Amino acid sequence: MKTFYPKDLTTSQFHSLLQGSIAPRPIAFASTIDSKGNVNLSPFSFFNLFSTNPAILIFSPSRRVRDNTTKHTLQNILEVPEVVIHVVHYGIVEQMSLASTEYDKGVNEFEKAGFTSVPSTEVKPPRVKEAHVAFECVVNEVKSLGNEGGAGNLVICEVVVAHVNEEVLDENGVIDPRKLDGVARLGGNWYSRANGDSLFQIPKPLRTRGLGVDQIPQHIKESVILTANNLGRLGNVEQFPSVSEILAYGSQPQIQEMRVRFKNDQDSWLDHLHLLAKEKLESDEVNEAWLILLQEREVK
Repeated sequence: MKTFYPKDLTTSQFHSLLQGSIAPRPIAFASTIDSKGNVNLSPFSFFNLFSTNPAILIFSPSRRVRDNTTKHTLQNILEVPEVVIHVVHYGIVEQMSLASTEYDKGVNEFEKAGFTSVPSTEVKPPRVKEAHVAFECVVNEVKSLGNEGGAGNLVICEVVVAHVNEEVLDENGVIDPRKLDGVARLGGNWYSRANGDSLFQIPKPLRTRGLGVDQIPQHIKESVILTANNLGRLGNVEQFPSVSEILAYGSQPQIQEMRVRFKNDQDSWLDHLHLLAKEKLESDEVNEAWLILLQEREVK
């Protein structure tokens, strides 16, 4: 590991390190308005959800690293403490990037980036019609984190109404990530797209208490075939299969054939058990993976 101290790097260098490693980051595509009615639209990747009741989103229009100036979004919010935060999907990512151009104050990024402006229902800034999700917010507080270039300004927003395109909802009325097709920010010019093979599910141990990796038999933990993720999934079960289940599974033809095949080769026996268990884990068949791994260690 190479170790970095902020004091040993320029702000720009450490900024790059942070953005490259703390990723992917969701993007707040924020529309604001100043006291004269000038509209601004700009993306910010220092952004996330922090509370549901009240519904709080926070994003940070940082002071520019190169010259310590502030962005029009921050200036507008200090004048009119309201904002619409849009979720960026792949279908608008190039337009969103164009809207990040540092146009002069008063230039309308809706027009520059080719977006359709529609009136909001509860706040003054308009919404982006093309966005799948938009949150109209009032700004509860702006907290400055410093006065130097690169310092953030936490814009603490309370959602007063949400707009969701019905096309991204599943049959239960829940947002389907495959339909949302969300985009996130990485370092440099890199983005990531939450779709296709990049989407996966992990059962969360919210109402269960997993056994934990520490309870996995040592010879399984020391496997050169099973990955750390495999062990994590194995540790997320509440109990081991019973002895009767293990014995019944061991009578299956596939296991019996392996016993005969590797009767005099203990290492190959264990390797094949682990390979078979790994396949089951990657197919979300965790209980069957345990039944495989808990077969007798010695080939008889």
